[in-house]
Amino acid sequence: MAPLALVVTVSSSIALRLIAYVFLRWIPGHHAPPLVFLFACLHAISFLAVHRSQRTKAAAVAPTSPSSSNGQLIDTLAKETDNVIQKGLQKTVGSNEITPVQDAKQWPGWALLWGLPHPTSFWWTLSTAGVNAVLCLCVLDLVYRAPMMYPSHEVSFARVGHVSDTSANLLIREPDPNQLPVFVSYRSLPDSGNSLVDAPWKAAGKTYWLSNETDYTFTIAIDGLQPTSRYQFAVSNNQSGHFNTAPRQGHVASGTDKLTFLTSSCIKPRFPYNPLSHPLSMPGFRHLASWLPSLKASFMLFLGDFIYVDVPRRLGSDPETYRREYRQVYNSPDWPSVSKDLPWIHVLDDHEIANDWDGNTTAPYPAAADPWRLYHTSVNPPSVSPGAFYFQFVHGPASFFLMDTRRYRSPSQPLSANSTEKSMLGSEQLSHLLSFLSRREPEGVKWKFVISSIPFTRNWRFGSTDTWANYLHERQIILEAMWSVSPGTGIVILSGDRHEFAATAFPPPEGSKWPVSATVHEFSTSPLSMFYLPFRTYEEREGEGEPCVKYVPDGNSKFGAVEVMGGKGEQGVMRFRLFVDGEEVWDHVLTTGPAVVGGGRGRDAVWG
Repeated sequence: MAPLALVVTVSSSIALRLIAYVFLRWIPGHHAPPLVFLFACLHAISFLAVHRSQRTKAAAVAPTSPSSSNGQLIDTLAKETDNVIQKGLQKTVGSNEITPVQDAKQWPGWALLWGLPHPTSFWWTLSTAGVNAVLCLCVLDLVYRAPMMYPSHEVSFARVGHVSDTSANLLIREPDPNQLPVFVSYRSLPDSGNSLVDAPWKAAGKTYWLSNETDYTFTIAIDGLQPTSRYQFAVSNNQSGHFNTAPRQGHVASGTDKLTFLTSSCIKPRFPYNPLSHPLSMPGFRHLASWLPSLKASFMLFLGDFIYVDVPRRLGSDPETYRREYRQVYNSPDWPSVSKDLPWIHVLDDHEIANDWDGNTTAPYPAAADPWRLYHTSVNPPSVSPGAFYFQFVHGPASFFLMDTRRYRSPSQPLSANSTEKSMLGSEQLSHLLSFLSRREPEGVKWKFVISSIPFTRNWRFGSTDTWANYLHERQIILEAMWSVSPGTGIVILSGDRHEFAATAFPPPEGSKWPVSATVHEFSTSPLSMFYLPFRTYEEREGEGEPCVKYVPDGNSKFGAVEVMGGKGEQGVMRFRLFVDGEEVWDHVLTTGPAVVGGGRGRDAVWG
């Protein structure tokens, strides 16, 4: 009984501690909590059995004197424990030198290390049991504390969504009925550079009634604004903020030579886990906030997984469960530092619904779409099609198409990746995207950005069935349309999802009708505040024609800053800057092909 109990005690303790560490610091997978508690139960039962065996052996030792009795007992049980651990673990470790208990009298902490009760010390025994108990409590804390103790029903906030050259969208939440009616006002600021400074406050809108039907949110669209101007808004519930209107299409803001915007995806409060942190804290937000004053970004393009409803455990599939996840992000103590002066524009991905979602509008999609509409699409750029979750807009020298890669996609299985019947976007959205790629942009707009929540490249080999690598026929149609854009216009794909960073090039096939200058580039950036994978999942393979430009897998916080240069030159210039855990680690400059009409060779000759 005792030797078996010893093996189970040591094995279950090691398993519990390893799984808990991985869950709390590396990957908060939903499989971990049940395993932690399973091994905790096994450890508790075997721990008590070993302790009972120790007491039986202690009673059998002849008591010559208290000190010699304790020493003899420790030596006897230590030697037995060493032998059992040798036999139980030697096969796994593959070593003949496993001696965790060289001298128990000199180092009694062996019990703490191996998860065993100490033969004579009550405090060492208690400490051993305490370590595993604390780990279990930490797991419970990460899983249940935020949803149970911070549902954030009371959160009140105002944020800026899409801002054009003449309008701005505001989202306001106010659950306190004593604050009704809620009034919104705005004014232009003297430092806007606009000669028609409008210092007095103007009414933007009001509401007399808010209810749970909209989770106490409402939106305000402020119209009739001046391009390239700075404005302040104020809400009667003491919320306020600032925004800058976009420049006219094809131009950059006065006083600068570029448009700067940010891109990232994937956030989860308090990860990696820190028991001393606020349950809704976002370490990645703090990294981002430290760079905002110098970057002077016009907006954040957030590419999905704003919530993780199913990580670390799904606690429901009703609208309120999804709403709570959104409210918790907006109630984070770190949210104001990244939203006070920064508009956010959003794209939908799987964890706003369910992991690797390909179920179209079946349950739980309707419940998930409820807060997605209320909190995000209500202040996003205009939908390309009524009721759709894909969007299109122009901001200064850049044009954007934000895809919906979840609602319309075919199931990932059983059709093959090359099947002509398989679609990621659905026929209507694909048609709109192809029209976006083929249209001529206003003068001065030299870059088209296609926004995908998931990677376009097939170089990510882990979980690739959820990416464009599993929808290659439709992807090829899009690539050929990208290679065929008007001369002088650059195409860049921005994506997220993988919890790693990679820049990938998509050159046209060698010898094809398209010039090398038509090469498309993708920058895939995530997470903003979440785990990164401890193993490598991105691999460039010969013959696939998708060369890696840069791969940066490590880092719990990554975001990119995209700088689109203005000017009247023939070629467009953009720069991508990568930030990892608060440090700038890489940058890359792209130029468009020449604005020369002609065959591929002629355009490449000019481009170089």
